[in-house]
Amino acid sequence: MKTTGKEIRVITHAAIRLVMKDAAQQDLVIYCDPFHLLEAPDDADLLLVTHAHYDHYSVEDIAKVRKTTTEAVYPASMRGSTEDSGIDDAHEHFLGWNETMTFRGLRITAIPAYNPSKRFHPKEQQWIGYLLDDGEQRIYIAGDTDITSEAEHVRCDVALLPIGGTYTMDAREAATLAAAIHPQLAIPTHYGSVAGVKSDEDVFRSTLKTLAPDIDVEVCMERYQ
Repeated sequence: MKTTGKEIRVITHAAIRLVMKDAAQQDLVIYCDPFHLLEAPDDADLLLVTHAHYDHYSVEDIAKVRKTTTEAVYPASMRGSTEDSGIDDAHEHFLGWNETMTFRGLRITAIPAYNPSKRFHPKEQQWIGYLLDDGEQRIYIAGDTDITSEAEHVRCDVALLPIGGTYTMDAREAATLAAAIHPQLAIPTHYGSVAGVKSDEDVFRSTLKTLAPDIDVEVCMERYQ
């Protein structure tokens, strides 16, 4: 789908591909957490990894999207554990919670992502989601998180939120978070594969329609497993 000139794909599970514009108005191809990809486009300008779990940091899938100039961003807690990524050390960046960097004019902020009361994504790991701001639009990729005070304070135009439950918030909780941060557009992720089922997207859509009917919902999931 496209929103204000931005192309957004949810390929499968939490694997996201974005095309945004850089400071020179050139296409900027971004992947977040590539996983179980069927093709090898080798076209990533920027790779974002939210955390160290196998379905988010997949060396096999990074190899399918990276090229010699690809730059990558990881949580600071992954420093020293990405040697197998195939990406040159000079092109790797590590962000702590709320830290910001700029890549080709794109402002990237690391948003805390964790489970307050579940063991899967503990707060002490300081894993992250990403807020991408190109000056025209802010896109929030939440990563593996539940509703947190930090997530509730995000302000964005587009929010990609996990809805599959078990390891993250479920569809109703994700709708509650979407209503709180009130993007123009909400896109469900992280379901139909490792966790969650296809029908979760209907629960997300119907719950959000009740809570905040002015927020658009776009289902972009291309492949369920």
